Amino acid sequence: MTKKQKRLLRRILVTAILFLAAVTGGLWTTFVGIGALWQRPWFRLAVFLVPYLAVGFPVLKKAVSGILRGQIFDENFLMALATAGALIIGEYPEAVFVLLFYEIGELFESIAVGRSRRSIAALMDLHPDAATVEREGALVTVSPEEVAVGEVIVIRPGEKIPLDGTVLEGSSSVNTAALTGEAVPRDVEAGDGVLSGCINGAGRLRVRIIKPYGESTAVKILRLVEEAAARKAKTEGFITRFAAYYTPAVVMGALLIAVLPPLFIGGWRDWIYRALNFLVISCPCALVISVPLTFFAGIGSASKNGILVKGSHFLEQLASCRVLALDKTGTLTEGSFHVTEVCPLQGSREELLALAALAESDSTHPIAKSLRTACGESLDRSRMGGIRELSGRGVEAVIDGTTVLVGNARMMAEQSISVAAPAASGTTVYVAREGELLGYIRISDTLKPEAAEALSALRRMGVRRQVMLTGDTEAAAKEVAEALQLDEYRAALLPDGKVRAVERLLSEKRRGDTLAFVGDGINDAPVLALADVGVAMGALGSDAAIEAADVVIMDDDLRRMVKAVSVARKTRGIVRQNIVFSLAVKFAVLLFSALGLVSLWEAVFADVGVMVLAVLNAMRAMKN
Repeated sequence: MTKKQKRLLRRILVTAILFLAAVTGGLWTTFVGIGALWQRPWFRLAVFLVPYLAVGFPVLKKAVSGILRGQIFDENFLMALATAGALIIGEYPEAVFVLLFYEIGELFESIAVGRSRRSIAALMDLHPDAATVEREGALVTVSPEEVAVGEVIVIRPGEKIPLDGTVLEGSSSVNTAALTGEAVPRDVEAGDGVLSGCINGAGRLRVRIIKPYGESTAVKILRLVEEAAARKAKTEGFITRFAAYYTPAVVMGALLIAVLPPLFIGGWRDWIYRALNFLVISCPCALVISVPLTFFAGIGSASKNGILVKGSHFLEQLASCRVLALDKTGTLTEGSFHVTEVCPLQGSREELLALAALAESDSTHPIAKSLRTACGESLDRSRMGGIRELSGRGVEAVIDGTTVLVGNARMMAEQSISVAAPAASGTTVYVAREGELLGYIRISDTLKPEAAEALSALRRMGVRRQVMLTGDTEAAAKEVAEALQLDEYRAALLPDGKVRAVERLLSEKRRGDTLAFVGDGINDAPVLALADVGVAMGALGSDAAIEAADVVIMDDDLRRMVKAVSVARKTRGIVRQNIVFSLAVKFAVLLFSALGLVSLWEAVFADVGVMVLAVLNAMRAMKN
């Protein structure tokens, strides 16, 4: 328990003892010979005021503070008004017990929220306090914020990686569970990238830093988690607006109950008592507390499964997902391309590969990596001049003083270079120099083994329309779509074409349905931002994707999408349960209170008891 929770618990225990002493006042005052005093109302009031103020002072203070700020109608005001009224009409035990039970409910809430926060904090405890950096021939331990891009750090076995970088020396297995939720370590060696927040295994690594601390993966994720709480779901916004109108309405209702009937039928004390009951019952604590807590717990559960949701609004949207659009490369397919055919029309096979690999030497795209791998030789970058990337088409590079184009058929057509349509599936990369076609290279990708399973599971969950959007060729797109039994596919799309396709899907979806787009690269950033819910998969290394997406799946496993929808729907279900349960109990007891059929004791249960039950129910969202 925190210090604050321990103080609250001590106050509750002390109040309980004082309350017991007050309730048994008739016995102990007689025992000590001052029994006559107990018969006097002012003495009994003074005795009960001690536990009342002991437990209720924070509530009274908040009520006064709210009045001074102009925020009058909150639960503290209602509690203060109801219990003060109970004291005025002589219902001393009820006044104290209302506040005592309310504070017990506050303790339950604090513990529940703390548990949820600790769960997320443990998952997101990604960055270490120190980094070991090589400076002037010595190893120096500094704060990660002090390490500059380009410096070399040493990561010993068992240490947490403090910054993003590239391995220069050494080999090891890296535990990525904190980022991806994946228990299987990933092997790394010289040339591989490593991300901050992962834990180094048994090997010693020398790593060159490629990003400053503020842009490292761990810091980005922590920042996103902090920002997530500020983005409210529609349900949360409704509850806030509901409380703003509901609370003053019930205060007015209580006033009418206290004043109107006695004017005609008398019985002021009885009707004031009913009005006080009405006020205690009316507190919307269960809704105001449990709904945000449920979404917070749902976000924590998603994080535990390697899914980062940027806010409760997106979790709620994901629960209504009925239309799913997906990128192909890296999402449905491995993205680990390999060269299957090299067809030179001029020159040698080796020269064709070398030109393509040099032109793509600065690209991180999987196709570029496959070209460099197939080339197999150390690239002579001294041959290089400038490089210009043409989004969705390819690259234009200056090699040996000549202009070399490496890209798709559309790029060649724009340069008036005639190419034959590919006869086989896969991606065809054309190579031209100074306007002449030198040949083409065929590159193939493979389906992810879990893709069919994930899409089938989503379809069973009601995601009824599944569409693939890809910049690849018609033949390659058709082959993947048929293998995965997708409803539709759109091929040969540039980034703006994907945007138009998503706009059309948004216009065609049913009212109340949500469209989610799943992609993994920088070219997907526009549609990630456009979709109702943009899901970046395996995008920890892509700044544009992680910024544009609403949900980030921290590895390349499409089954995480199934888990994300499952968590979202369970969270939404718990929210609805709490809303229906809370309102049903409250309105029922409000009616009984107005009819004089319940006392303050039942009113306390209707308020604090329902809040405790709703909070406990909300915590089930953590168990996914």
